[in-house]
Amino acid sequence: MERVAFIINPFSAKKEYKPFVNDLEKKVEKPFYLISKSIEDTFSFIENNMDKVDIFVAVGGDGTISTVAQKLINTDKILGIFPAGSGNGFANENHFSKNIDTLLSKIKNRKHREIDTFTINDKLSINLSGAGFDGEVAKNFEKTSRGFANYIKTSISTFFKFKPINITFEEKYKSYNGEYLMMNLANTRQFGNNAYIAPQALVTDGLIDVVLVKKFPVWYAAPFALKMFAKTLKQDKYLTYFTCSELEFSLDTDTWHIDGEYKQISSPVKVKVLPKSLKILI
Repeated sequence: MERVAFIINPFSAKKEYKPFVNDLEKKVEKPFYLISKSIEDTFSFIENNMDKVDIFVAVGGDGTISTVAQKLINTDKILGIFPAGSGNGFANENHFSKNIDTLLSKIKNRKHREIDTFTINDKLSINLSGAGFDGEVAKNFEKTSRGFANYIKTSISTFFKFKPINITFEEKYKSYNGEYLMMNLANTRQFGNNAYIAPQALVTDGLIDVVLVKKFPVWYAAPFALKMFAKTLKQDKYLTYFTCSELEFSLDTDTWHIDGEYKQISSPVKVKVLPKSLKILI
């Protein structure tokens, strides 16, 4: 398989990466792949092979995909995905499955589309990023074993301890100033595991969906979760949506998640959509 490289994150893929490599070596003659040791290792591999490779396939979770995508923005290179993370939100939204034959068929066809990404200060996001409660969850989740069950446990324990954050928006959006449980910036519809926080978001509209969630009583948690998994969340007294292509604001926390990975981002914060900046297999 010429001009295709597979970048495997053994830390997110864990048990899945060895079977993937075994299958790949059975189905592809002399596959070209990297089992990455670090983000820097991934960056170096991509930079050193830009002239030799047309399609870079990320094998891992949304964080791995985001890392690979950083080097492909506004280039003619195409991103492929084999989902092997905890939530796989971006992979789900872009119709990638854990079927290696389907992936190889997509690679053979080499069809792609262009999708939006966005930046938060100097950091790239391809899927969904946020501050507040879910940023704190991402921070705490780093200290546990991966998996959906542990994510739910971490979310519940964090909810009862978490104090709302204060957000001050630029003049155009100052009517949204206030205290919130969390703010999410959505390029796609879901966190992962089919939890749809922004069911109207599109990756091709040149906009991000801003999701503001106020601290809510315990009784609201169950219907909120049910609606999220049913793709039926709508604006109400605790939930606000608006869309934009650029946004500036300040908040009293630097705890964020970028595509599910814990990051620190200082205020003021500037968000900007990069329209049609990433080519992805279809």
